Amino acid sequence: MELRINRRTVVGLGVAVALTASSLAFLRPDTGTASSHREAPMIAGDPRNDDTDVYAFVSPDKPDTVTLLGNWLPFQEPNGGPNFYTWDTRSRYYIRIDNDGDAKPDISYQWTFRDDDKRGNTTFLYNNGPVTSLDDENLLYKQRYTLKRITESGTQTLINNAIAAPSNVGPASIPDYGTLRNQAIRNLPGGGKTYAGQSDDAFFLDLRVFDLLYGGNLSEVGQDSVRGYNISTLGVQVPAKDLALKGDVKRNPVIGVWTTVDKWTPNGYVQVSRLGNPLVNEVVVPAGLKDAFNALPPHKDADVPAVVKRVTEPEVPKLLEAIYGIKAPATPRNDLVEIFLTGIAKGNGPIMADLNSQTLNKDAGKLRPAEMLRLNMSIPPSKDPNRLGVLAGDLQGFPNGRRLADDVLDIELQALAGAATSGKLVPALTDKVDANDKPFGSTFPYMALPSNSGVNTAGAK
Repeated sequence: MELRINRRTVVGLGVAVALTASSLAFLRPDTGTASSHREAPMIAGDPRNDDTDVYAFVSPDKPDTVTLLGNWLPFQEPNGGPNFYTWDTRSRYYIRIDNDGDAKPDISYQWTFRDDDKRGNTTFLYNNGPVTSLDDENLLYKQRYTLKRITESGTQTLINNAIAAPSNVGPASIPDYGTLRNQAIRNLPGGGKTYAGQSDDAFFLDLRVFDLLYGGNLSEVGQDSVRGYNISTLGVQVPAKDLALKGDVKRNPVIGVWTTVDKWTPNGYVQVSRLGNPLVNEVVVPAGLKDAFNALPPHKDADVPAVVKRVTEPEVPKLLEAIYGIKAPATPRNDLVEIFLTGIAKGNGPIMADLNSQTLNKDAGKLRPAEMLRLNMSIPPSKDPNRLGVLAGDLQGFPNGRRLADDVLDIELQALAGAATSGKLVPALTDKVDANDKPFGSTFPYMALPSNSGVNTAGAK
């Protein structure tokens, strides 16, 4: 497969960068922190505001709708009582959508939380008996939330005073978490659903990649590093027309999706976390920029030379060449610009030839290069999904959005090694973790149920 980028796009990036002499001012570390699975120094100390993964896909059981999921608070060990895992009541959590290509949010779903804590000075317990429903009096600590939809036309409150699904304390405390999950799925006015609560962490990968890329000889592979850990999930499933520009999915099928967190500070609300494509901050952005990168709004990405350079001249291919002798593709990496900054235009390779539209997920309108997850909502769900997504000819998979079962670590390693332009995969370049340890659900929110303290499998092989 060959991914091509129009020369004007690259030139435009260079012009935007050259015209912004003071652009590094955007990267002051004091403006915020970064996000994902502990990949930035500052956010590691504020896990409730650490967004770890974003998923965006056409709903397989309801193909006229799109499912958007964001996960926060990584590595939740099921035995983490007595307080377990909570949303930050001083923060605003967002899933944001750009539908006109300018990298600014046209639609934002905003969640805010408040505590409903009845423990006081009487007990340390999270619950004082079996919990069989969200409003069970035995559940002594709850969090309630408000969900709003924000557009240029105004703000609409979709859900008010709803109860988020609690942490899965254990079988004696919560005999059937599935019942609580179902109760926590709320219908939205005008169609659609939302969920707020705990889930099994859907990401699957071997994080020993950071031990000099799997031990220096690809021996440290095959262990799902997040197996058994839980995550906090916010999500919506809404009609695709509610997300498309002017409601026209046929003419305007591409959306950009990312999550952010705005946290209250003495200076007001400040963006402290942002996430679009997986693993960008871990393996693309260098250490000195990690804390500042996610304080940027996406529409300013192209104004920062240091950010653009890390895409056009990435570090990982150089490491793969030095350690494993896998020749690094020539730079500048215009294929990676398409994957991470602009969306992918229709190419001439055998995979892209199956696409009927002019692009895979590159917005046809006025485009502002920016790092975000892009989804073409007009491509129907795959009948036979492939974990390698677009690289394997499955156009409904990553990097066209991201499904739960997409093996994004293998996909990105292969793309960084040049597979997107050569059309050839490097056989040994894999972490050998090809699927989640738990099966995903067939209906919204699709995430597997969280593990509980009855079986401690966190981090197990």
